[in-house]
Amino acid sequence: MQLTEELKQGDWTAFNAVYKQYHQQLYFFIKKKTNSDFLAEEVVQLTFIKLWQCRTAVNGHIDLSLQLFHMARQVMIDELRKEATRTKHEGVCAATPFTDNLVQAIEAKDLIRLFDNQLSDMPQIRRLIFNLSREKGLSHKEIAEMMGISMKTVEGHITKVLNRLKQYMYTLFL
Repeated sequence: MQLTEELKQGDWTAFNAVYKQYHQQLYFFIKKKTNSDFLAEEVVQLTFIKLWQCRTAVNGHIDLSLQLFHMARQVMIDELRKEATRTKHEGVCAATPFTDNLVQAIEAKDLIRLFDNQLSDMPQIRRLIFNLSREKGLSHKEIAEMMGISMKTVEGHITKVLNRLKQYMYTLFL
């Protein structure tokens, strides 16, 4: 919380601490999604530029890592869209693994947006637990210890989120 407040006030030391803490995690998160070292590095750099430019809008009540990963995902989607537009204007039609991933990522963006809408309707604690599990990759035990709740409670929240998303997916594809 203190680091977030210092960042919001424009403290370079706080920004550097955030960079050192999250740079590698963001890089591997994006690389896993894109299979591109170049794009992963580019997205991470743009994410931190965006963080600095929008530092006053950082929410002190939401875990900074969740905000960073969300920001990185949005930057990645923007970059993939730019690449798709550039490729379209160049008249390149040959399907490559990168463009296949690009098309899948763009199609997935709409699905992610729909999921995010469903998640936003859920209680904040449930969203937080789900994000820690799925986006940050924490185990149920780690989440339980961090939040001071039982593992069964964590499992219950995640099960409720997954069931709701499954029901929603079922209605989408009917």
